Amino acid sequence: MTGIADRWSVLSGSDNWEGLLEPLDSDLRRYLIHYGTMIEPARDAFIEDDASKNVGLPRYARRNLFQNTGLVKGNPFKYEVTKYFYATSELAIWKESDWIGYVAVATDEGKVALGRRDIVVVWRGTIRELEWIDDVIFLFVNAPLIFGQNSDPLVHEGWHYMYTTTTDKDNGKSPRDQIREEVARLVELYKDEEVSITVIGHSLGSSMATLNAVDLAVNPINNNNNNKVVPITAFLYASPKVGDENFKKAFSNQQNLRALRISDLNDPIPKLPPFGWKEGETVESSKLYEDVGVGLEIESKKSNYLKPAPAENPLYYHELMLYLHGIDLYQTPQGTFERKGVFDLAKVNKYQDSLIEDYRIPTEWFNIKDKGMVQQEDGSYILDDHEPDDNEVF
Repeated sequence: MTGIADRWSVLSGSDNWEGLLEPLDSDLRRYLIHYGTMIEPARDAFIEDDASKNVGLPRYARRNLFQNTGLVKGNPFKYEVTKYFYATSELAIWKESDWIGYVAVATDEGKVALGRRDIVVVWRGTIRELEWIDDVIFLFVNAPLIFGQNSDPLVHEGWHYMYTTTTDKDNGKSPRDQIREEVARLVELYKDEEVSITVIGHSLGSSMATLNAVDLAVNPINNNNNNKVVPITAFLYASPKVGDENFKKAFSNQQNLRALRISDLNDPIPKLPPFGWKEGETVESSKLYEDVGVGLEIESKKSNYLKPAPAENPLYYHELMLYLHGIDLYQTPQGTFERKGVFDLAKVNKYQDSLIEDYRIPTEWFNIKDKGMVQQEDGSYILDDHEPDDNEVF
């Protein structure tokens, strides 16, 4: 099918993607669409209806997540979800901890297609109102849990808070601890195999993935096996900037860490935040936020399949589906942009009205059947929108 199994190390950045980005390597295109697609379940299965007592929880148990969100049929890259993790927003008046992602590991079948036992950590983008507020806190803070006491790197206060703060889920653990414990368990479980760690996210999720990836590199979870270095790759879709110049240096200095930052030329979010300063300081002491990793710039606007962006939607090109469509495009000798066909065109209209009318795809077609209302034997309906997990700890 492809050379992914044989080339996975290079596709995951062992050579910093040299020679693979311009033009985009066909295996890397499929690789990036594969990982981007894995972000969808964390969005699709999130319960966001305030009328539900389960708001903020995953709709499906881990064992059914992929089956119920369309990641099984036609997909050779098989994974098993092993962990859900939760995060708390900084400005919550009470402890409001929401499901924000999952950990999965390649199955035996998936390992064959991927070329190794891949452990993936997936972070979703912003959904809850308090998360939007956290996003726009441009203040800097130090990150002692990641870089040590009195360390120089400065990071975004809101995202650092979400990453390191305890929750009211999973025995009060922070998402940092929830993820590190699970990744450590899986690395130990598969210690006799070739293992990789891939951390991915979109928007807010890519910011959290950036912190998560550098944390796993700076503070290795396999200290008991010093002879084995597990490579860590971050694929960051529509990522805002996360830290200052010292953060960028610390990120770049990690020998087993690589990051590919995919941004759309017409998406304003990757250009943010512009600058920040520490609480108690003045704007005169501000520092610039800096990008990390290797950049891959796309421009889905060039697609002949899309309608022009509506003036009332400045985040039109921030949509993950347009990112994956943009990755799927290639430039023909005639200068037009066509699809390789790796990404399903119907998904372009999954969350917004983007495709031109020629394709007869319903607009914003994704929905949860009956919004979780389930008919009972007596004909009445009840809201039953959360499938408890086997080891749910709340």
